[in-house]
Amino acid sequence: MKNGVKITIALAALGAAAILLCAARRANTRRMVAEVSNEGYETAQDILFPDKSIKGKKLHFGPVIPE
Repeated sequence: MKNGVKITIALAALGAAAILLCAARRANTRRMVAEVSNEGYETAQDILFPDKSIKGKKLHFGPVIPE
């Protein structure tokens, strides 16, 4: 095969893989959002998905005493 045909096939395969990856991420996001919305507003997203929550120095559980 000629180099132009090889490059075209490689780019088409790369594009198809990118489209599939994007579709998979979109489906996963929609599933997570649907699960959160089914739980209701009283359940926080950090309780449902603790591994994806933001952990920082200012994160505090419990009562806050003003300084």
